Amino acid sequence: MYSSAYVWAKVLIHMEERLSAVTVSAWFDDAEVVELNEEHLILYSPSDFRREIIRRRCTEYIQDALKEIFNSDAKLIVFGDEELAAFKSRGKANTSMDFNPQFTFDNFVVGPSNRFAHSACIAVTNIPGQVYNPLFLYGPPGVGKTHLLYAIANGIRKQNPGANIVYIKGDQFTNELIEAIKNGKNIEFRSKYREADLFLVDDIQFIAGKESTQEEFFHTFNKLYEEHKQIVLTSDRKPSEMLTLEDRLKSRFEWGLTADINPPDYETRMAILKNKAGSLGMTLPDDVLNYIAINVTNNVRQIEGTVKKILAYRDLNNMPLDLPNISRAIDDMFKSEGSAVPTPSLIISQVCKFYSVDETVLRGTLKNKGTTEARQMAMYLIRKLTNLSLPDIGKEFARDHSTVLYAIRKVEASLKTGDPHLQNNVRDITANINSCL
Repeated sequence: MYSSAYVWAKVLIHMEERLSAVTVSAWFDDAEVVELNEEHLILYSPSDFRREIIRRRCTEYIQDALKEIFNSDAKLIVFGDEELAAFKSRGKANTSMDFNPQFTFDNFVVGPSNRFAHSACIAVTNIPGQVYNPLFLYGPPGVGKTHLLYAIANGIRKQNPGANIVYIKGDQFTNELIEAIKNGKNIEFRSKYREADLFLVDDIQFIAGKESTQEEFFHTFNKLYEEHKQIVLTSDRKPSEMLTLEDRLKSRFEWGLTADINPPDYETRMAILKNKAGSLGMTLPDDVLNYIAINVTNNVRQIEGTVKKILAYRDLNNMPLDLPNISRAIDDMFKSEGSAVPTPSLIISQVCKFYSVDETVLRGTLKNKGTTEARQMAMYLIRKLTNLSLPDIGKEFARDHSTVLYAIRKVEASLKTGDPHLQNNVRDITANINSCL
């Protein structure tokens, strides 16, 4: 799973976007992570004043950031000296993270769209490293790929509590590699991943087009594979469709078994609705279930989000769970096919992931080859995929419309000359953006 240092860094960035870097530094410069998992984050701060500020003003920001990272309701706990001493005396200070125990094979709703992938995951859990290695799961966001990864981890940990299980996202692998190179910790980086018994990689598509990352991943993959360690990868597309992924990695990803997961059909959506409502202590009438199953078709995550919204409306408004009330509560969540338009923020975030550039740098004034190319790509894609005017695009980067126009024309000119590198980048980034809608 994510290291505590990585998650805490992400939380701080999340808060800086809503407060300011100066404010966050003033309140958190002496804060330390004591324990971090998907249930809670325990922070230590020696200052009574700062602890009170953190509890009163920052709890919501921190918990929102943790929810984005884990998709679970992790709570914030703030320790002073006495609480920290008591905690350590119990021998519980531990910054390692467990996999969410709620994600198991038992509570994964199986249907025609995911049955093959589900069976393959059970097989590698029962005999890791012996069959279907690597296992490559692909499909659009929100269909249950991460649930299955966690279910494999929980299943193997139950059989072998001492197993070294490593989980990472594709973009995080790149970020950690950059930090390792910068700080001269390549040996520690390689040891972390090449000594895994089970190696789980979510969103592997994000390493495509990154030469050093692909080189490092190639050698990591080879070592684990040769030692019969289980490798499970997920992506929003199959290996052959990753246009900027090296051929040697494409072939290795296809050595084992590839299994696609599609959006759930009507019957599976009904089963998911009943399962989720039951877990939240709700019983929804059949006409309500039918209404949601017909209208909410994108993915499992959207279905579960719909049920949670209904629960919130019921609790906040004390309304009966009948069809008229439900339809009013959730109609805004429905969108017609093809009506989704990406936001500039989404486009910028995906460009930053692809080029491994920090968002503040992309929006800033730094000029070097990599950053300039990424910035021009972001401007071009915003113009291509949204209805924003040139001045509005410029506002996203604190630049005038003439700069935006220059960037767009430069990208267009390169595309017209048939630049294969740029063409592949445009295709891959656009696919990443569409997969998030």
